[in-house]
Amino acid sequence: MKQIFEVKGMTCGGCVKGVEQKVSTLPNVSNVKVCLENGTIEFESLISINTSDIKTVLPEKYKIYNSGNVLKKEEAFLVTKKTKLQQLRPLLLILSYISVASFWIHYKEINGIEIMLTFMGLFYIVFSFFKFLDIKGFVNSFSMYDPLAKKYLFYAWVYPFIETLLGVLFLNRIYIKTGLILTLIILGITTVGVTKTLINKQKIQCACLGTALKLPMTEATFIENAIMIIMAMIMLVFNF
Repeated sequence: MKQIFEVKGMTCGGCVKGVEQKVSTLPNVSNVKVCLENGTIEFESLISINTSDIKTVLPEKYKIYNSGNVLKKEEAFLVTKKTKLQQLRPLLLILSYISVASFWIHYKEINGIEIMLTFMGLFYIVFSFFKFLDIKGFVNSFSMYDPLAKKYLFYAWVYPFIETLLGVLFLNRIYIKTGLILTLIILGITTVGVTKTLINKQKIQCACLGTALKLPMTEATFIENAIMIIMAMIMLVFNF
C-alpha cells in the first residue's frame, strides 16, 4: 500500500537524504521518496505504518503527521502547480529586480553588452549573498545534483566565493574574458546536473538561492542558468 506522511523540520537537501535513508530502514517499507518543498514522506509498505513507527528512526527535531487521504491526480496536480508558483515567486522577483536595475543603470546610453555585464555581476553578487546565509545547507543541497560537487565536496564550499569573485569582476569590468569562460564552465557543469534531476523527476531543493528560501528544482532553474550561459557565449563570440 502507498502511504504519505507530513514531516516538519527539514531545511535542506541533507535533511532529505537523511530522512530518506532512515525511513528506508523500517521493515516492510520500500520506494521511499522525500519531498522538501511539500514536506512529505511517501513510500510503499506491506503493512500499515503509523507515525510512531517513523518517529523511532528519525531524530527528535523532525515532527511527523499523518497526511490523511491522498488527493486525486487532478487535485494533486493543481496543488503542486500552485505550490511551485508560490515558491518560485522569490526567484522571479529577484531576477526582475536585477533586470530592471541593469537597464536603469544604463538608461542614458543603452548598450547591450554593458547591460549584460551588469546583469551578470548583480546576479552573482545577489545569489552568492543568499548562499552565504546558510552555507552548510547550501553545500548539502548543491552536492545532491551538481556533478563536480558530488565528487569533490570542497568545490561546493568554495562555490559561493567563486560567484562573489565573478560578480566583482563583471561589475568592475576587469578580467571579463576570464569571468565569461569561468561562467560557461561552472554553470555548464551545474546545468548538466539540473537537467539530469529534471529528467529523473527527482524532487529536491534548488540551491541557487541557498536554503534560506526554499525553492523546488524546476525548469526555472535550467532557464536561469541558460540565460547566463547564453549571455556569456554572446559576449565571448562578438566582443572578447
